[in-house]
Amino acid sequence: MQIGQKPYVFSFALKNIKRKPLRTGILVTAIALLVSALVFSLSFITRVNGSIKKTSDRLGADVIVVPTGSRGAAEEVLLENQVKSFFMDKGVVEKVRQAPGVETATAQTYLVTLTGLCCSVPESMIVAFDQDTDFIIKPWLKDALKRRIRKGEAVVGSESAFNINIGLMEVDSMLFGNVFRMLGVLEKTGTGLDNAIFIGEENMGDIIKNGKANIKPDQISVIFVKVRQGHDPKRVAAGIEDSILEADAVARKDIGKSIVHTLRDMSRIFSMTVVLASVLSLFLVWAIFSAIANERSKEVGIMRAIGAKERHIVRLFLIEVLVIACAGSVLGIIAGMALSALLGKSFSLLKNLSADLNAAEHIVIALISFFIGSGICIIGALSPIRRLKKMEPLMVIKVD
Repeated sequence: MQIGQKPYVFSFALKNIKRKPLRTGILVTAIALLVSALVFSLSFITRVNGSIKKTSDRLGADVIVVPTGSRGAAEEVLLENQVKSFFMDKGVVEKVRQAPGVETATAQTYLVTLTGLCCSVPESMIVAFDQDTDFIIKPWLKDALKRRIRKGEAVVGSESAFNINIGLMEVDSMLFGNVFRMLGVLEKTGTGLDNAIFIGEENMGDIIKNGKANIKPDQISVIFVKVRQGHDPKRVAAGIEDSILEADAVARKDIGKSIVHTLRDMSRIFSMTVVLASVLSLFLVWAIFSAIANERSKEVGIMRAIGAKERHIVRLFLIEVLVIACAGSVLGIIAGMALSALLGKSFSLLKNLSADLNAAEHIVIALISFFIGSGICIIGALSPIRRLKKMEPLMVIKVD
């Protein structure tokens, strides 16, 4: 069998890999660690960015108005599935509607259930909304129920359905001293409202009357605003904030900026870690393949003496590098995906995000990580391989 033939190339590469299993294992482990760090970092960044974008796109409002100092709490509710309540006077709604550039506005009230104290469901967010002015919930409600919610009725978000076990039958539950019939489950929206239970605003009088909710009459939590065509949401939000002292306003595109800033800092840390790991892996590959080149110089010299060309030498050792690179990258992808899934359940930021990675995003992240890990392994081995192919056979044999 000739040196340049494929069966010989593969058998030669596998033979050399098995020759030094410890050294091969170190190389594979180094590449695997680098790729797993890449997979985890890319998964983390993609998921946070995706969650913010999806929530922003699906809220259906151009501007969100909240009580002064409650912007962070509102973002936690909408982005991170947190259960929180905050209130401002209902009169703010009319002030917002009169602000320049505002086309329409609707209010929602957020209440938090406490198991055993007020309600027969686990801790959840109750969202009371005005069915006459609403443009946030009604598009989902139209598909799920095909009519208005009556007094004493409720529908639940896609995540809340698992908590109160709504199936094919309607369920009665106690909320703040009032019995509500849970009619059905809304389609998943990708926002924090998937965790909520929705009721009509007309129920608030009975809830306040029972005194089991920490809310005063004529209070609301958040106002969603649509701006007139041709108006800049950022300018409208700034105008609302300047004219209404008791409220903060944020344009839809600015939702999650605090999380983005935190993400940016974490991204820098991840990037520095990955860069350092890449440099270390590069030097490790270079050092190990330099040692391999020194060990096999006589072997290469004999090959060249019996007719092997430079391209044959490159092909022989490049196959060995590719096998190691592919093995390390595949192991790294598996480890990185497992690490991302495991830590996703313990990191509060990841655990509470409304968006998850889809199959296409997983594949893209895996491919990017695979090519980066394999590329670093190949780049590190190129210099020793180039030195090997340039060896003069007679000089190598004489020196030896």
